[in-house]
Amino acid sequence: MNSTYTPTASSKTRAIVINALFIALTFVATMFINIRLPIMGNGGLIHLGNVPLFIAALVYGKKTGAIAGAFGMGLFDVVSGWAIWSPFTFVIVGTMGFLVGLISEKATGNRVLASTLAIVVALIVKIVGYYFAEVILYGNWIQPFGSVPGNFLQVAVAGIIVVPLVGRIKKRAGQI
Repeated sequence: MNSTYTPTASSKTRAIVINALFIALTFVATMFINIRLPIMGNGGLIHLGNVPLFIAALVYGKKTGAIAGAFGMGLFDVVSGWAIWSPFTFVIVGTMGFLVGLISEKATGNRVLASTLAIVVALIVKIVGYYFAEVILYGNWIQPFGSVPGNFLQVAVAGIIVVPLVGRIKKRAGQI
């Protein structure tokens, strides 16, 4: 048996694989499952990238949530032609993933309520974060309001999909 194979090395490898998987899932769901809204300004892109992001955060915690969000959606911005958004996305969506995971890790009692609260916090971070990102990029305090409906919808839809499923997903992930 290889003497360098230890449970610590194995757990590090597992963490790398899980993080890479959720980066990829977040990127793919953002890139290929989306609808562009015809609203002023950036308008908003409704996508399902928040679904794997929230699953990563709620099942594997704040670190995986932050990594999946920051790198998965940040990479989407770079390859989709919206590279100027990438630094904002990295910070905003990374923060969303971190906070969702943190709330989930600290929660005791009703997991559905905790997951719902975590998604609401992510919603606030997304709306406020992208509002100020657009103020910086567009130099306008009014135009960014056009993106609020799209940002609200994409997080709300992801929450509606994830919250009822995450308990079962977490149980299955624990069996692997």
